[in-house]
Amino acid sequence: MPDAALTAGPFTTTESGPASYMVPAVLLSDTQSAVFAEGHHQFNEPWVVAPDPSGVWGLGPTFNEDRCSQCHERNGRARAPRERELAVRGMLIRLSVPGLSAEGGPLPHPVYGDQLQNRGMAGAVPAEGQAIFAYGEREMRFADGEVVRLRVPRVTFMQLAFGALGDQTLTSPRIAPAMVGLGLLEAVPEATLLDIARRQETDGISGRPNVVWDVERRAAVIGRFGWKANQPTLRQQVAAAFHGDIGATTLLFPHENCPVAQKACRELPAAIQCSGLGACKGDAFVPEVIPSRLDNITFYVRALAVPARRRVDDPQVREGERLFTQGKCAACHVPVLETGPVEGLSATGITIRPYTDLLLHDMGEALADHRPDFLADGREWRTPPLWGIGLLRTVNGHTDLLHDGRARNVVEAILWHGGEAEASREMFRAMRKAERDALVRFVESL
Repeated sequence: MPDAALTAGPFTTTESGPASYMVPAVLLSDTQSAVFAEGHHQFNEPWVVAPDPSGVWGLGPTFNEDRCSQCHERNGRARAPRERELAVRGMLIRLSVPGLSAEGGPLPHPVYGDQLQNRGMAGAVPAEGQAIFAYGEREMRFADGEVVRLRVPRVTFMQLAFGALGDQTLTSPRIAPAMVGLGLLEAVPEATLLDIARRQETDGISGRPNVVWDVERRAAVIGRFGWKANQPTLRQQVAAAFHGDIGATTLLFPHENCPVAQKACRELPAAIQCSGLGACKGDAFVPEVIPSRLDNITFYVRALAVPARRRVDDPQVREGERLFTQGKCAACHVPVLETGPVEGLSATGITIRPYTDLLLHDMGEALADHRPDFLADGREWRTPPLWGIGLLRTVNGHTDLLHDGRARNVVEAILWHGGEAEASREMFRAMRKAERDALVRFVESL
């Protein structure tokens, strides 16, 4: 395999079919392969309400989905809702109000919490409400006259169980991203990210790390995961997803996801606290997501391989790569990084090609959600990695991109770029069609 195709060293897979995002790194030992397999099983295992025997006890009281794979089908990216479609299966709505939490993060809505829960427990705890999507249009024109009509998402809330959200409520739709290579991104040294940020200053780019709260270390650290880099580690990312999306407690987040105002939600856990896996043993709390399950799924996510690049010797792809660099896209979508040690694996110093800097960038008003998240302001987003992007249609049957899936393909995603990326977008708009096609073909080779 040529170096340009070797996306992630021993974490690279040549799989290019529907299972492209589900392959383990080849360096796993027999013991680690067994943990990976168990994590894969548990990632796809349904959660249920006790005493239902068909799944793992501990779902809810309110939740969005009943298993990890409902949002990350085949470990891939969820699609955006279509016109007049509800937000489900990997699309969620973040909520907050002005102010900061005790840890410096977003201040949850006093009634609805930090995420709209669209499902509850029949006859016991109501769903918080529903979000329905509609789309307007925004026209963009290339220098040669070609017109692209971008879709502009509009979210309407309905069936709200506890009254209107209120005028001060800050909302942000978020789509579930693909999960390949996350263990390698976790292993990039902090010093590397800070060095990239310093170098970008000389190019007129203001990338900066988010600084977020690490629950286990009880310290503020650099964030890496999530659309605004608001999670510091994979373990905390997995635990937060269990808590926010499935409604299951962990040692990191031991309290049920029930805002004070939701009486039925708060009272129900007390009635079932000492049954099933959310058990009481003397004075010790046993979380619904027992530690071994959290460890297995975290390892599974950490050890996923990255698809190799394709068509690296195609002249059109090579021309697209040249244009990608010339347009300064590579200033933020940094092509090559080096890892330190990969936690839990005998791997260190791996050259990876993720096309990200893991930093926050001002992406302009058109993409702004106006919802701060730790240091990230309402116009800033973390640079998403591009590796594996060309297989999205093969794996998930769509090509919806950006934080809320509004872009239906690579061209639309580029045209939404603003702020620090406005100059790069304008260079793309000025290109001849053959050049634009080459740049897109390069991105789709990743």
